[in-house]
Amino acid sequence: MRDILSDLDTPFISDENPMKRAQKQMRTPLPKRFYKAASVRQDGESGSFVVELDGKQVRTPGRAVLALPTEAAARLVADEFEAQTDEINPFDMPVLRIANTAIDGVSTDTQAVLEDILRYSSSDLVCYRADGPDSLVERQSEAWDRIIDWARASLGARFVLAEGVMHIDQPREAIGAVGVHLKMREEPFRLSALHVITSLTGSALIALAVDAGEISSEEAWAYAHVDEDWNIAQWGEDAEASKMRAAKKRDLLAAAALIDALKSKAAA
Repeated sequence: MRDILSDLDTPFISDENPMKRAQKQMRTPLPKRFYKAASVRQDGESGSFVVELDGKQVRTPGRAVLALPTEAAARLVADEFEAQTDEINPFDMPVLRIANTAIDGVSTDTQAVLEDILRYSSSDLVCYRADGPDSLVERQSEAWDRIIDWARASLGARFVLAEGVMHIDQPREAIGAVGVHLKMREEPFRLSALHVITSLTGSALIALAVDAGEISSEEAWAYAHVDEDWNIAQWGEDAEASKMRAAKKRDLLAAAALIDALKSKAAA
Protein backbone atom coordinates (compact mmCIF):
# COMPACT_ATOMS: atom_id res chain seq x y z
CA MET A 1 0.00 0.00 0.00
CA ARG A 2 1.13 3.55 -0.62
CA ASP A 3 3.11 5.36 2.05
CA ILE A 4 1.63 8.42 3.75
CA LEU A 5 1.49 11.31 1.25
CA SER A 6 3.73 9.50 -1.26
CA ASP A 7 1.46 10.21 -4.20
CA LEU A 8 -1.17 12.57 -2.89
CA ASP A 9 -1.60 16.13 -4.08
CA THR A 10 -1.10 17.85 -0.74
CA PRO A 11 0.85 20.75 0.78
CA PHE A 12 1.60 18.69 3.89
CA ILE A 13 4.89 17.12 2.82
CA SER A 14 7.81 15.81 4.87
CA ASP A 15 8.22 17.49 8.26
CA GLU A 16 5.18 19.69 7.71
CA ASN A 17 2.98 16.62 8.04
CA PRO A 18 2.31 16.00 11.76
CA MET A 19 2.31 12.22 11.38
CA LYS A 20 5.58 12.22 9.43
CA ARG A 21 7.09 14.70 11.87
CA ALA A 22 6.33 12.55 14.89
CA GLN A 23 7.49 9.37 13.19
CA LYS A 24 10.85 10.90 12.27
CA GLN A 25 11.45 11.74 15.92
CA MET A 26 11.34 8.03 16.71
CA ARG A 27 14.31 7.09 14.49
CA THR A 28 16.87 6.66 17.26
CA PRO A 29 19.17 3.75 18.27
CA LEU A 30 17.37 0.96 20.13
CA PRO A 31 17.79 1.25 23.91
CA LYS A 32 18.31 -1.73 26.19
CA ARG A 33 15.41 -2.83 28.34
CA PHE A 34 16.11 -1.16 31.68
CA TYR A 35 12.86 -1.79 33.57
CA LYS A 36 11.30 -4.74 35.32
CA ALA A 37 7.60 -3.99 34.90
CA ALA A 38 5.23 -1.73 32.97
CA SER A 39 2.06 -0.43 34.59
CA VAL A 40 -0.80 2.03 34.15
CA ARG A 41 -1.82 4.78 36.57
CA GLN A 42 -4.66 7.27 36.31
CA ASP A 43 -3.65 10.91 36.62
CA GLY A 44 -5.76 12.60 39.26
CA GLU A 45 -5.86 15.98 37.54
CA SER A 46 -6.43 15.12 33.87
CA GLY A 47 -8.18 11.79 34.34
CA SER A 48 -6.00 10.29 31.60
CA PHE A 49 -4.03 7.08 32.07
CA VAL A 50 -0.25 7.28 32.23
CA VAL A 51 2.07 4.44 31.22
CA GLU A 52 4.85 3.87 33.74
CA LEU A 53 8.00 1.76 33.83
CA ASP A 54 8.98 0.74 37.35
CA GLY A 55 6.77 3.55 38.63
CA LYS A 56 8.29 6.26 36.42
CA GLN A 57 6.32 8.05 33.70
CA VAL A 58 7.10 7.16 30.10
CA ARG A 59 7.63 10.11 27.78
CA THR A 60 7.18 10.43 24.04
CA PRO A 61 10.08 11.28 21.69
CA GLY A 62 8.85 14.88 21.98
CA ARG A 63 9.22 14.65 25.80
CA ALA A 64 5.49 14.73 26.55
CA VAL A 65 4.04 12.39 29.15
CA LEU A 66 2.72 9.20 27.52
CA ALA A 67 -0.91 9.41 28.65
CA LEU A 68 -3.94 7.92 26.91
CA PRO A 69 -7.66 8.67 27.33
CA THR A 70 -8.73 5.23 28.61
CA GLU A 71 -7.24 2.57 30.85
CA ALA A 72 -7.75 -0.06 28.17
CA ALA A 73 -5.78 2.00 25.63
CA ALA A 74 -2.94 2.65 28.07
CA ARG A 75 -2.88 -1.04 28.94
CA LEU A 76 -2.26 -1.90 25.28
CA VAL A 77 0.92 0.20 25.39
CA ALA A 78 1.99 -1.22 28.76
CA ASP A 79 1.56 -4.74 27.39
CA GLU A 80 3.82 -3.87 24.47
CA PHE A 81 6.51 -2.70 26.90
CA GLU A 82 6.10 -5.92 28.86
CA ALA A 83 6.59 -7.96 25.68
CA GLN A 84 10.02 -6.41 24.98
CA THR A 85 13.04 -8.58 25.71
CA ASP A 86 16.65 -7.33 25.63
CA GLU A 87 15.98 -4.18 23.60
CA ILE A 88 13.05 -1.80 23.31
CA ASN A 89 12.08 -1.80 19.65
CA PRO A 90 9.30 0.70 18.85
CA PHE A 91 8.78 -0.90 15.43
CA ASP A 92 7.53 -3.97 17.29
CA MET A 93 5.22 -1.74 19.35
CA PRO A 94 2.55 -0.47 16.95
CA VAL A 95 0.19 0.96 19.59
CA LEU A 96 3.08 2.89 21.17
CA ARG A 97 3.96 4.33 17.78
CA ILE A 98 0.38 5.44 17.19
CA ALA A 99 0.21 6.99 20.68
CA ASN A 100 3.49 8.86 20.20
CA THR A 101 2.30 10.13 16.84
CA ALA A 102 -1.03 11.23 18.31
CA ILE A 103 0.60 13.17 21.15
CA ASP A 104 3.62 14.67 19.39
CA GLY A 105 2.13 15.21 15.95
CA VAL A 106 -1.57 14.80 15.34
CA SER A 107 -2.69 16.72 18.43
CA THR A 108 -0.96 19.82 17.05
CA ASP A 109 -2.76 19.70 13.69
CA THR A 110 -5.69 17.30 13.51
CA GLN A 111 -7.03 19.05 10.43
CA ALA A 112 -4.01 18.04 8.32
CA VAL A 113 -4.51 14.36 9.17
CA LEU A 114 -8.27 14.56 8.67
CA GLU A 115 -7.74 16.07 5.23
CA ASP A 116 -5.24 13.36 4.34
CA ILE A 117 -7.75 10.62 5.18
CA LEU A 118 -10.36 12.51 3.19
CA ARG A 119 -8.08 12.53 0.15
CA TYR A 120 -7.94 8.75 0.27
CA SER A 121 -11.73 8.66 0.02
CA SER A 122 -11.56 10.62 -3.22
CA SER A 123 -9.68 7.72 -4.84
CA ASP A 124 -10.74 4.94 -2.51
CA LEU A 125 -9.57 1.39 -3.18
CA VAL A 126 -13.07 -0.09 -3.08
CA CYS A 127 -14.26 2.14 -5.93
CA TYR A 128 -11.78 0.80 -8.51
CA ARG A 129 -12.80 -2.56 -9.94
CA ALA A 130 -11.06 -4.95 -12.30
CA ASP A 131 -12.62 -5.71 -15.66
CA GLY A 132 -11.37 -9.30 -15.49
CA PRO A 133 -10.80 -12.13 -14.94
CA ASP A 134 -14.23 -13.07 -13.64
CA SER A 135 -12.91 -14.72 -10.46
CA LEU A 136 -11.19 -11.49 -9.39
CA VAL A 137 -14.22 -9.37 -10.31
CA GLU A 138 -16.40 -11.61 -8.17
CA ARG A 139 -14.02 -11.43 -5.20
CA GLN A 140 -13.92 -7.66 -5.37
CA SER A 141 -17.70 -7.41 -5.54
CA GLU A 142 -18.20 -9.78 -2.61
CA ALA A 143 -15.86 -7.78 -0.40
CA TRP A 144 -16.21 -4.20 -1.56
CA ASP A 145 -19.91 -3.91 -2.35
CA ARG A 146 -20.56 -4.31 1.37
CA ILE A 147 -18.41 -1.25 2.08
CA ILE A 148 -20.03 0.82 -0.66
CA ASP A 149 -23.51 -0.13 0.58
CA TRP A 150 -22.57 0.72 4.17
CA ALA A 151 -21.19 4.12 3.15
CA ARG A 152 -24.43 4.93 1.34
CA ALA A 153 -26.70 3.73 4.16
CA SER A 154 -24.74 4.99 7.18
CA LEU A 155 -22.81 8.00 5.89
CA GLY A 156 -25.19 9.16 3.18
CA ALA A 157 -22.24 8.95 0.77
CA ARG A 158 -22.91 7.64 -2.73
CA PHE A 159 -19.65 6.69 -4.41
CA VAL A 160 -19.17 6.02 -8.12
CA LEU A 161 -17.46 2.81 -9.25
CA ALA A 162 -14.92 2.61 -12.05
CA GLU A 163 -13.18 -0.16 -13.99
CA GLY A 164 -9.42 -0.09 -14.19
CA VAL A 165 -7.02 2.42 -12.65
CA MET A 166 -8.00 5.62 -14.44
CA HIS A 167 -9.03 8.24 -11.87
CA ILE A 168 -12.69 9.09 -11.58
CA ASP A 169 -14.00 12.16 -9.80
CA GLN A 170 -16.27 11.30 -6.90
CA PRO A 171 -19.36 13.44 -6.16
CA ARG A 172 -18.59 16.33 -3.85
CA GLU A 173 -21.55 15.33 -1.74
CA ALA A 174 -20.00 11.91 -1.08
CA ILE A 175 -16.64 13.37 -0.03
CA GLY A 176 -18.44 15.97 2.06
CA ALA A 177 -20.42 13.26 3.87
CA VAL A 178 -17.20 11.43 4.72
CA GLY A 179 -15.71 14.70 5.95
CA VAL A 180 -18.64 15.30 8.30
CA HIS A 181 -18.28 11.78 9.67
CA LEU A 182 -14.53 12.22 10.17
CA LYS A 183 -14.99 15.54 11.93
CA MET A 184 -16.86 13.71 14.69
CA ARG A 185 -13.78 11.51 15.17
CA GLU A 186 -11.23 14.29 15.46
CA GLU A 187 -9.77 13.13 18.80
CA PRO A 188 -6.00 12.67 18.13
CA PHE A 189 -5.64 9.03 19.19
CA ARG A 190 -8.66 7.87 17.26
CA LEU A 191 -7.72 9.93 14.22
CA SER A 192 -4.17 8.54 14.31
CA ALA A 193 -5.46 4.96 14.41
CA LEU A 194 -7.87 5.71 11.55
CA HIS A 195 -5.02 7.12 9.50
CA VAL A 196 -2.94 3.98 10.03
CA ILE A 197 -5.78 1.75 8.83
CA THR A 198 -6.49 4.07 5.90
CA SER A 199 -2.88 4.18 4.72
CA LEU A 200 -2.40 0.41 5.11
CA THR A 201 -5.59 -0.47 3.23
CA GLY A 202 -5.71 2.39 0.72
CA SER A 203 -9.29 2.95 1.79
CA ALA A 204 -10.80 5.56 4.07
CA LEU A 205 -14.13 3.74 3.76
CA ILE A 206 -12.69 0.47 5.07
CA ALA A 207 -11.11 2.35 7.99
CA LEU A 208 -14.38 4.08 8.86
CA ALA A 209 -16.26 0.79 8.62
CA VAL A 210 -13.85 -0.69 11.18
CA ASP A 211 -14.32 2.34 13.41
CA ALA A 212 -18.10 1.96 13.19
CA GLY A 213 -17.95 -1.74 14.03
CA GLU A 214 -19.42 -2.66 10.66
CA ILE A 215 -16.48 -4.95 9.85
CA SER A 216 -13.79 -6.59 11.96
CA SER A 217 -10.08 -5.84 11.66
CA GLU A 218 -9.56 -9.26 10.05
CA GLU A 219 -12.23 -8.48 7.49
CA ALA A 220 -10.62 -5.10 6.83
CA TRP A 221 -7.32 -6.79 6.10
CA ALA A 222 -8.94 -9.34 3.81
CA TYR A 223 -10.96 -6.71 1.96
CA ALA A 224 -7.89 -4.54 1.41
CA HIS A 225 -5.92 -7.45 -0.02
CA VAL A 226 -8.42 -9.00 -2.42
CA ASP A 227 -6.19 -8.26 -5.41
CA GLU A 228 -3.00 -9.29 -3.65
CA ASP A 229 -4.50 -12.52 -2.36
CA TRP A 230 -5.78 -13.36 -5.83
CA ASN A 231 -2.29 -12.85 -7.27
CA ILE A 232 -0.72 -14.95 -4.51
CA ALA A 233 -3.18 -17.73 -5.29
CA GLN A 234 -2.03 -17.63 -8.92
CA TRP A 235 1.71 -17.11 -8.55
CA GLY A 236 2.68 -17.66 -4.92
CA GLU A 237 4.48 -15.28 -2.52
CA ASP A 238 8.16 -14.87 -1.68
CA ALA A 239 9.48 -14.90 1.87
CA GLU A 240 10.40 -11.22 2.04
CA ALA A 241 6.99 -10.10 0.82
CA SER A 242 5.38 -12.40 3.36
CA LYS A 243 7.39 -10.84 6.18
CA MET A 244 6.44 -7.30 5.13
CA ARG A 245 2.81 -8.33 4.81
CA ALA A 246 2.82 -9.78 8.34
CA ALA A 247 4.22 -6.55 9.77
CA LYS A 248 1.56 -4.47 8.02
CA LYS A 249 -1.20 -6.74 9.26
CA ARG A 250 0.13 -6.47 12.80
CA ASP A 251 -0.01 -2.67 12.57
CA LEU A 252 -3.56 -2.72 11.20
CA LEU A 253 -4.81 -5.06 13.93
CA ALA A 254 -3.10 -2.89 16.56
CA ALA A 255 -4.75 0.27 15.23
CA ALA A 256 -8.16 -1.41 15.31
CA ALA A 257 -7.51 -2.67 18.85
CA LEU A 258 -6.67 0.87 19.92
CA ILE A 259 -9.92 2.20 18.44
CA ASP A 260 -11.85 -0.41 20.42
CA ALA A 261 -9.91 0.45 23.59
CA LEU A 262 -10.66 4.16 23.15
CA LYS A 263 -14.38 3.40 22.94
CA SER A 264 -14.28 1.91 26.44
CA LYS A 265 -14.32 5.47 27.80
CA ALA A 266 -17.85 5.98 26.51
CA ALA A 267 -18.93 2.60 27.80
CA ALA A 268 -17.51 3.21 31.29
